[in-house]
Amino acid sequence: MKFVCLLCALSTAAFAAPSAPPDPDEAAYPAIERFVEVLETVRKRHPDVDRLAYERLVNHALEGMLASLDPHSSFIHPEMAAQIREHTDLNPELPSLGISLALRDDGPYIAAVTPLGPAANAGVLPGSGLLEIDERKTQGTAFAELLGPLRRAAGESTRLMLKSPAAPRPFEVALVHRLVVERSVVETKIWNKETGLGYVRLASFGNNCAREMEAALDELEDNGMKSLILDLRENGGGDLQETVKILGLFLPPNTAVVTTRGRDGEVSEPLKTPDRERRKREYPMVVLLDRMSASASELTAGALQDLKRASVIGELSYGKGSVQNIIPMGGGTALRLTIATYHTPSGNTPHRKGITPDVPVVIDDSSRANFLKRCNLNSLTPEDRKANEAWQDPVIEAAIKTLHKQ
Repeated sequence: MKFVCLLCALSTAAFAAPSAPPDPDEAAYPAIERFVEVLETVRKRHPDVDRLAYERLVNHALEGMLASLDPHSSFIHPEMAAQIREHTDLNPELPSLGISLALRDDGPYIAAVTPLGPAANAGVLPGSGLLEIDERKTQGTAFAELLGPLRRAAGESTRLMLKSPAAPRPFEVALVHRLVVERSVVETKIWNKETGLGYVRLASFGNNCAREMEAALDELEDNGMKSLILDLRENGGGDLQETVKILGLFLPPNTAVVTTRGRDGEVSEPLKTPDRERRKREYPMVVLLDRMSASASELTAGALQDLKRASVIGELSYGKGSVQNIIPMGGGTALRLTIATYHTPSGNTPHRKGITPDVPVVIDDSSRANFLKRCNLNSLTPEDRKANEAWQDPVIEAAIKTLHKQ
């Protein structure tokens, strides 16, 4: 019978793991038997016969299994895996809405929701089926064609009809797209000419961001910069190699800054800063973080903190410090699986715990809203812009105090 084959396959997979799971080996059989019992009971008793194929039920069970591990692991259904193979440049992430899409047998669904993004703020849950986009049904539409209408300018609105796993009936949400900055270095200035305090806001670790950063630092230094505030608030990360190059602008050549550790504690060869530096940059600096600073931002702040090169100011960061691989599986499926964690020079990892600031600053909702407005001053009315320019950023104030003590 099919379920016997499934039991054998699952048993083989359980004992083929490179190292033993936390519970004893004999616990595998009762757990697998329970899974098969539930599977067969569902197939026998549930009235929706057209939804009870083994392939469908098992794939959805695997979807739940991967989702339970961490926010970055996921099961890739055959439909989505085929799209990835066909469109190598397919990017299902929609940062302006704060969601990632994927495909399963019943159509597109919300695979991940970014904390504090438009979708999260509207109560959208991962796993929700995407039924309509602006009253256009998604069923039968090619996945690549779905993404276009979901990529819009900041301030525009998109209406989604969703079927949530937590709601009995479909419901509609209207999401306003937030600003997604294309450039990496989005603001540079001499904050205080008398003291030579410079400021750089890095919005992402995108392609060539190290060159952007180096050019910005050159200009500030030529204009008398003697200390630096590096603002990584709202920076969700990006290219790891660019991150290492940026660290090379502030640290000596060939400095070990990032390692990875796998399941069995195996440590990778460290990534090191470039072996040459064009300018020595030894002036005092601080790094600003908030709850949305993630991944490369955390590695940057953590490395500079560990090596006593900079103090970290602000909030506890997001806590994304893991490595994912796409692993092809049987039946045309695949896994996006977390396989290792990133570590800073001290051996610390931001994974699931973030980077703890040296100088913590409480950022209330009002301060957060004002900072986001300051990031997009050109979109404000003259009155709102004037009010925002008068706002005193508590994180900047803490940074200035910290630099004065150095």
